[in-house]
Amino acid sequence: MKQKLSELIPEFNLIQNKELKDKVVRVWEKALKIRNMQPEDMLRMPFTLLIKPCPANFIEHTRGVVQVAYAAAQALQKVYGEKIPLNMEYLLAGALLHDVGKILEYIEKDGEFVKSTEGKYLRHPFSGVGLAFDEGVPDEILHMIAVHAGEGDGKWRSNEAIVIHHADFTNFEPLH
Repeated sequence: MKQKLSELIPEFNLIQNKELKDKVVRVWEKALKIRNMQPEDMLRMPFTLLIKPCPANFIEHTRGVVQVAYAAAQALQKVYGEKIPLNMEYLLAGALLHDVGKILEYIEKDGEFVKSTEGKYLRHPFSGVGLAFDEGVPDEILHMIAVHAGEGDGKWRSNEAIVIHHADFTNFEPLH
């Protein structure tokens, strides 16, 4: 499964810290196992249920968020340097994990993805944090998962969480 995930989401390889990268991949593997899904199934899974028909799949959205967040962070570091401190390894991990909870929030029923029972009670930021916590993902990254969506509005966000939040909506709004 790890090999197929890396083929579908080559951005995993941007993380240089092997221990962190392994934890991030294990979170994805755990979510897929819970849902009895294969990595390829995410190519059919919409990245959102708010747009019908959804023009992008879950893999495309995840990759887009990682790439936009990474590029934005690099630009911020180039221009501002240490005035805006960013942990690039954590930012990449947070971007890769920001929506992993959607694997639990959505379920395929009669060939269509819909909200799961779990998803009706817990949105993906909450289930994503739970999945990542179980794998020992650092608190700073759990924070990014927790506050990347509306649940983080009006709350404090770390610099990395701000970048991921905006990268996520940059990948959502133009498709809406």
